[in-house]
Amino acid sequence: MIKIENPQAWYEAIQIRRSRRAFNGKPVEQAIIEELEDIYNNFNKQVTGARIVVVQENADEAFKGIIGSYGKIKGAPAYIAFVGDMDDTNVQEKVGYLGEAAILEATVKGLGTCWVAGFFRPTIVAKHTEIKENEKVLAITPIGYTEQVKTTEEKLMSDMAGSHKRKPLEELYTGLPKQQWSSWVEPALEAARIAPSAVNRQPWRFLVKEQAVTVLLDREFNLYRISKRLDCGIAMLHLEVAALVKGITGGWTLLEDPEIAKFEVSKQ
Repeated sequence: MIKIENPQAWYEAIQIRRSRRAFNGKPVEQAIIEELEDIYNNFNKQVTGARIVVVQENADEAFKGIIGSYGKIKGAPAYIAFVGDMDDTNVQEKVGYLGEAAILEATVKGLGTCWVAGFFRPTIVAKHTEIKENEKVLAITPIGYTEQVKTTEEKLMSDMAGSHKRKPLEELYTGLPKQQWSSWVEPALEAARIAPSAVNRQPWRFLVKEQAVTVLLDREFNLYRISKRLDCGIAMLHLEVAALVKGITGGWTLLEDPEIAKFEVSKQ
């Protein structure tokens, strides 16, 4: 859905990025903010129904705490809002895809991030982003600098969410048996498998066919208000980035429940 200029850097960011909630308060340099805004504005022009907004306000007032003070975003000098047009049928996956593009680019720039889709103050964020009619802020992320080692609170939240536990790939795909896959498929699915999701629920499933992968929803009940389709949009971007790194270009066709989107290899 967007032109990915530096897939190798994003692929490396996928491997190293971890959610961070504690920031040291150091401002993000204005040159980096302006560079991110230019990149994000270019993304916004390529995708309808979703957009990225950088907010240089005191980010602390935008976030709510989780379980008292634990899990609260602290010390972030700025944040990014992910806005969706709620009249768009595929708004959730578009916001997930576009939002993860923003997060990976911020990671490449050395900034810490954390997907937050449920615990922020929507009225404050809406004011900062000047949302239009029929738009809604679906998620935000703080951006800023963090210490190398996570704080005790951050480690606790990671443990509570089971952030490091992932379903094995064998539980996530159907279709062609692995021995018949093209060489790009397994690294692409592995990149999608480690995508972040709300409470690490990993709602994506993959249907593998000849030169194509369809992303589908799992059949488990959604216990949270956060759309599973948003999570799947994040996995879509990871899949595409890894395919590009392996020399494969392709395009997405957006689908309807319970399917999300189909990635097909471009004809050479």
